[in-house]
Amino acid sequence: MPVTPQNSFQQDLADRQLAGGASADPERVPELVDQILQSAQRHNATDIHLVPRESALEMNWRINGVLHLVAEFPQALKANIISRLKVLAELLTYHTDVPQEGRIQNREAGSEVRVSTFPSMFGEKAVIRLFVGSGDYRTLSSLDYPAETLDQLTQNLFETSGVIMLTGSSGSGKTTTAYACLRAIAEDSPIRRAISSLEDPIEAVIPAASQSQIRPARGFDYSVALKSLLRQDPEVILVGEIRDQETAQLVFQAALTGHLVITTFHAGSAAEAVSRLLDMGIEPYQLTSGLLCVLNQQLARKLCDCSQTSSEEQERLGLSVEKVRVAVGCESCDGTGYAGRFPILEMLTLNRTKVRQAILEHRDSNEIEAAALESGMNSRWQMATAAVNAGKTSPAEVRRILGFREHFES
Repeated sequence: MPVTPQNSFQQDLADRQLAGGASADPERVPELVDQILQSAQRHNATDIHLVPRESALEMNWRINGVLHLVAEFPQALKANIISRLKVLAELLTYHTDVPQEGRIQNREAGSEVRVSTFPSMFGEKAVIRLFVGSGDYRTLSSLDYPAETLDQLTQNLFETSGVIMLTGSSGSGKTTTAYACLRAIAEDSPIRRAISSLEDPIEAVIPAASQSQIRPARGFDYSVALKSLLRQDPEVILVGEIRDQETAQLVFQAALTGHLVITTFHAGSAAEAVSRLLDMGIEPYQLTSGLLCVLNQQLARKLCDCSQTSSEEQERLGLSVEKVRVAVGCESCDGTGYAGRFPILEMLTLNRTKVRQAILEHRDSNEIEAAALESGMNSRWQMATAAVNAGKTSPAEVRRILGFREHFES
């Protein structure tokens, strides 16, 4: 089942004979899988989705946060491709009716990929997460943050205790920011600090940190690991993710006993993260005493130079913007209309009386956000609106990442 190239992703595959008659030979599957991984990495894909359909295996790549249909492989290769991935990831090839997870190491590139399989109607589905190499992670100064936000974050990194919480949806760059924070602490601290991390998985090596892989299946989860780690005399701790109440409690106990903790948390906004912590049983006094800041971020796609100005009211999609540019698509952006991404941010700090009072009174997320805005916080909506007015992105992209729910604009 050959692919008709529609963009450079598919052209690359076609040039390498990844999805045509020449690739239908099962003996070429090992080579085929290697080429899939190499091509996806070359195009900066973060995920590969291999989805079995009734008569083919569909492959999509997630690039800049959006899925693109890249190829369809013949029915005869569906099981072979998935089986080859399972062999590389050291999974059980004969277990096709239960989910499995594994990793493929690429020692030459200094990186790895995570493989997850899942049973579906027409066979096993596989999703591959591609991690960047250790040398490719960015520094804080390269993250395209506004100067004020960068200054606030940097100041908090050199506190001796407290929690810095990085929030956002999956794929919003939280891990990239967390690693950049550790690098800044290691390189810029006036004195040497003991840095430890608990991660699942370890995505890149930070030379100055002692990094540990969480293994929940063996009972070594975040809460168990953090209890033991606190006896290792750490000064700075990265907790890869707060997943449950016990881990949340331990994070704030660590902060209140003299440790700087950087952690990530899934939440749609900074205020929502605080509200969810309250709902998880974290005492308001622990938050007001231990939480330094909450940085919420999403990644928005930048419009390509081929974008055009639009005067159509419907293109605003309900946003209060003065002018609008919309995506068009050209050869340089592979017809997507976008090229690259930038962060949409908001940072909630607890050095304002109204914010602290709202937390102590256990207010909901809307009231906490209103208090933060009244105290001078620039919201994610304000930053997104400014980006649209500047022609940096489109209303459609803002709605894609932030949704259509009611929001504060002042």
